[in-house]
Amino acid sequence: MDRVKVVAISGASGCGKTSTVRQLSSDFGCPFLHFDDYVHQFSYPKDMKKWKENGADVSEIYTPDMINNLRQLIESSHSYVFVEEPFGRERSCISSFIDYVVLLDQPMDICLSRVIRRNIERHSNDSHSSVLKYLSNYEDHFRDIYIKTVNKVRKNCDLIIQEICPVSVTADIVSKWLKSKAN
Repeated sequence: MDRVKVVAISGASGCGKTSTVRQLSSDFGCPFLHFDDYVHQFSYPKDMKKWKENGADVSEIYTPDMINNLRQLIESSHSYVFVEEPFGRERSCISSFIDYVVLLDQPMDICLSRVIRRNIERHSNDSHSSVLKYLSNYEDHFRDIYIKTVNKVRKNCDLIIQEICPVSVTADIVSKWLKSKAN
């Protein structure tokens, strides 16, 4: 049997990675990993603004449990493992495991709108303050970080989807593309 193919779905926050990974996992009956499930207080550099000013090396973002779980899933009998990996092959700790990178290259205003909506829909007591904090960071440095990292991924990806479309259509584009690679 062929080795499991690892497909990374990448892009800026709010581009649709999580929804696309869930849909593809369901469509193919294969396991998935979500990046955010493995992020903890030590995953990102403490000072993101300074990190950005120093070049925004995404290899400084740590998710060791994600890597360990991915190693285990690669040993499974599935055709694919879908991974929500915002940085594509750009993190050295995961790059050797990834067979294909799909970049959801969505306009930044669409991504920002989705992040705000997601935070508001959580109905938590602090959603208002979390949105304000996010917007402040977005204006100060997040936007630049997203643009810089998406540009890095764009240079080393296998499929770019720029269309703004429902998740089902995005997953269908990826599905057809994967099936064409298998032939």
